[in-house]
Amino acid sequence: MRLLIIGTLGGQLTVASKIAMESGASVTFAETVENGLKTLRAGKGADLIMIDVGLDIASLIERLQHERIHVPVVACGTQSDARAAVDAIRAGAKEYIPLPPDPDLIAAVLSAVAEDQSDLIYRDEAMAAVVKLAEQIAPSDASVLITGESGTGKEVLARHVHRRSQRVKKTFVSINCAAIPDNLLESELFGHEKGAFTGAVARRVGKFEEADGGTLLLDEISEMDIRLQAKLLRALQERVIDRVGGTRPVPVDIRIIATSNRDLAEEVRAGRFREDLLYRLNVVNLKIPPLRSRPADVLELAQHFVRKYAEINGVPELPIGADARRALASNPWPGNVRELENTMHRAVLLAQDEEISAAAILMPDGSPIRSGGGTAEQAAMTAEAVSRTMVGRTVAEVEKQLILETLDHCLGNRTHAAKILGISIRTLRNKLNLYAGEGTQIPSPGEPRYAAY
Repeated sequence: MRLLIIGTLGGQLTVASKIAMESGASVTFAETVENGLKTLRAGKGADLIMIDVGLDIASLIERLQHERIHVPVVACGTQSDARAAVDAIRAGAKEYIPLPPDPDLIAAVLSAVAEDQSDLIYRDEAMAAVVKLAEQIAPSDASVLITGESGTGKEVLARHVHRRSQRVKKTFVSINCAAIPDNLLESELFGHEKGAFTGAVARRVGKFEEADGGTLLLDEISEMDIRLQAKLLRALQERVIDRVGGTRPVPVDIRIIATSNRDLAEEVRAGRFREDLLYRLNVVNLKIPPLRSRPADVLELAQHFVRKYAEINGVPELPIGADARRALASNPWPGNVRELENTMHRAVLLAQDEEISAAAILMPDGSPIRSGGGTAEQAAMTAEAVSRTMVGRTVAEVEKQLILETLDHCLGNRTHAAKILGISIRTLRNKLNLYAGEGTQIPSPGEPRYAAY
């Protein structure tokens, strides 16, 4: 977590910075908005800005947007600055933190920013295989290409690879190649000198230099113009970049992770993507299966999103009812995890009873999602996905998975799990003792076996 603090507030922001550093954040100071912008342009970067509410927050946010620097801003001030706090929120600040600083509040803000970038939730064997491969290759410096449909969690997996790499203490920088016009993307990647083009008001360090020593994620790289791909290939091969308008090359030391929701081999055949760049990027390919092929992940993710959005919205965390679970399991989720997350956010807000019922599981237009078992085609896809996780495995391995997942479903309650499995509690206990002797983690009461990373 990189924190940029702008202003002083009579030294109280210094106290806040000490609290942040105790929570593991690296902190940079700037006394004025202009100095803060210079820090960001110089490539030091930030994941969060905390700014004195008395400074010109509207100007800061406007200039951040103009220079396409995407960093959340939190305003800080004394509890008597009520009017200034309202103005800061209206100007675009994400939150207002009253001072003197409360350690728990600052830790919660830092945790919220970090959590938005790091949740990796999985339970299905198909996804577990991808994560296992990702963790196996993470310590290397090999380039990684992550492919999969939109919304499957490619950036989340990329951040997971970075956290498991030897560059974890360095910066992770992400750039969405599809969100930036072609004529500006070169400047975003490689930086520019003052006056290099209209609007270049100052020297700006690009994402390559900002990520120096760390990891650079090129999100949706298939959207990059083929002419810029040639410059990218040179940067990857020679580990040097040229700022727009610059006169000398700049060396960089980074690891590249790229993502795409397209078949890049097909893009190569169509002449829209360079074959040599594909070879350079695709040292290791992590292919994330769509959510419809990961049936065991649907409810695990749904429960995670219920916890997340209940806390964010300050409402009680409700269990997911049986009818809602059936509706969730039968839906094909063409928008993948992103669609599921939005659906569960709505469900948390719309739920009216003591549980989240199917009536709260709605599409954006208010219509119900497809439920009741779905079509034969959907059922066949689910059955095929489940069967793929069994083929090539022994009966003992399948039995072990069934027992552990049933116990996980029962939150570690062995009596309940034994009843569902149709075996005695003694048989279940013996099986679990056997698995524990093999080094397997056994779910404890109240704890799921699969964790959020």
